[in-house]
Amino acid sequence: MTSNRRGKRRSAGSTALVAALVGAAVPAFASAATPDRQGLDEAWWTGPLLASGASTLPKGRALIEPYLYDAKPYGVIDGDGRRHSAPDTDSFGSQTYLLYGVTDTFTAGLIPRFGYRRTGAGSSSGVQLGDLTLQGQVRLTEYREGGRLPTISLVVQETLPLGRHDKLDTRPHDGFGSGAYATSVGLNSQTYFWTPNGRILRTRLNLAYARSGHAKVRGMSVYGTPAGFSGRARPGDSFNVDVAFEYSLTRKWVAAMDIGYQRDASTRVLGTKADGADFDQRAPISQALILAPAVEYNFNPALGVIAGARIIPAGRNTTASVTPVIAVNYVL
Repeated sequence: MTSNRRGKRRSAGSTALVAALVGAAVPAFASAATPDRQGLDEAWWTGPLLASGASTLPKGRALIEPYLYDAKPYGVIDGDGRRHSAPDTDSFGSQTYLLYGVTDTFTAGLIPRFGYRRTGAGSSSGVQLGDLTLQGQVRLTEYREGGRLPTISLVVQETLPLGRHDKLDTRPHDGFGSGAYATSVGLNSQTYFWTPNGRILRTRLNLAYARSGHAKVRGMSVYGTPAGFSGRARPGDSFNVDVAFEYSLTRKWVAAMDIGYQRDASTRVLGTKADGADFDQRAPISQALILAPAVEYNFNPALGVIAGARIIPAGRNTTASVTPVIAVNYVL
């Protein structure tokens, strides 16, 4: 999930590719100056729910952006794309972006996570710690009004497995971690277009690829292992692409929409059960279409709030869900 004042991802050699992708994703609205065209300083932004910004924070500035959400499944989508019923569940969670401008072109920070799950079969014993992500972002290019080149950044993230993921025999709903280190490399792009009525349409394109290491697993776990199990899991690699649009309704109000696609490769779990029998489980490849409509309200250029929902309506071997989200974006 994301922000206007938060930075994110790219390599100078790929500048032309990203610029072409953004141009293909957005109608080529006229950008020539007109007397009634909205100026960039007349629009305030918080950022869409999912796509992260390509700009970095100015040196010495900090950003705090907490997200609160409740993931609610309404179906399980099988390998043929057919949806089946799913039990009612509330997975409450938070993740907070804590970022700092080390230089004008490099932003560093961390993303802590917490969660609590409630189902008809039980709930978490309390608020649980999730995995922690460290992030570094380097800005490679910067958008200039009237130019064609978007802002582009390279983002690298390392996720530390701090959340509980196994030994859940007595508390199966306390698992909010993966147990594995994960590295993500991505590219973020951001540019601006002017619609025929003179209002600004800000667009973002995020591309990210993540690869995980192995997780040691004991007993019941987030990987579906039974009590007495001993072995390890290897989460599958993940690829994500997200195109986002923000339309400046007024200086303070913005309508936003993310359209994303995520593909997760097969996760494999190997080990032995309590009776000594071999256990070899491979989850199928999953794919998901992701939509995230939202509305932003900006009190001033440094403080804004966004509310909306992350929706997964279709895919393969995934969970159909609606996740209401609210976030506050504050730059100090």
